[in-house]
Amino acid sequence: MREVNPIIVALDVETADQARQLVATLGDAARFYKIGMELYASAGMEFVRELLGAGKQVFLDLKFYDIGETVKRAVAQVAKVDGIRFLTVHAHPSVMRAAREGKGDSALQILAVTVLTSWTEADLAADGHTETVGQLVARRVANARDCGMDGLICSPLEVARVREIAGPAAILVTPGVRSAGADTGDQKRIATPEAAIAAGANYLVMGRQITRATDPAVEIHRILKSLQ
Repeated sequence: MREVNPIIVALDVETADQARQLVATLGDAARFYKIGMELYASAGMEFVRELLGAGKQVFLDLKFYDIGETVKRAVAQVAKVDGIRFLTVHAHPSVMRAAREGKGDSALQILAVTVLTSWTEADLAADGHTETVGQLVARRVANARDCGMDGLICSPLEVARVREIAGPAAILVTPGVRSAGADTGDQKRIATPEAAIAAGANYLVMGRQITRATDPAVEIHRILKSLQ
């Protein structure tokens, strides 16, 4: 069953004050927010708790990637904060196994990052990969499934294939989503919100199209209407 409001708004801003202003502007139009590395480095867990206290859902997008013991202990710290919904780690088997161990019996859901939506085949080749994007994503999804991940971060272009491999219970979150005609920014493997949902995505991460709109609340409602 699809979420009534599947949009996760990316708070890609420098300060907590800027984030607070966006959250206030969006009001009831948005209930789920992504906090990435920039805002977390600026405002930390204190702002995460503030959002949770305001009744919002939080996706902590920190993309952990380190030795297993470090990842396990870091995830355990995140899991102590009651209410955080999602946390990301890179889809490397040792990292994912450590994250699974670190979350313990908490309600925190771990999402594995497949291939960044800003990467292309050329970027993979330059990094020494011989697989195509699709092949690498498929391998990482299979590993994530076998490591017991709750879900995956994937491009909307690969979400249908990811759903086939990961199964119906996996939570699929897609960045790289832009309405037709919207500025694509630094994203390269993108699709429209309608296409991403139709392909099997559970949630859409959207930032600048909403946060930099003249009226962010009107923009998010326009996108939601298009999904109906």
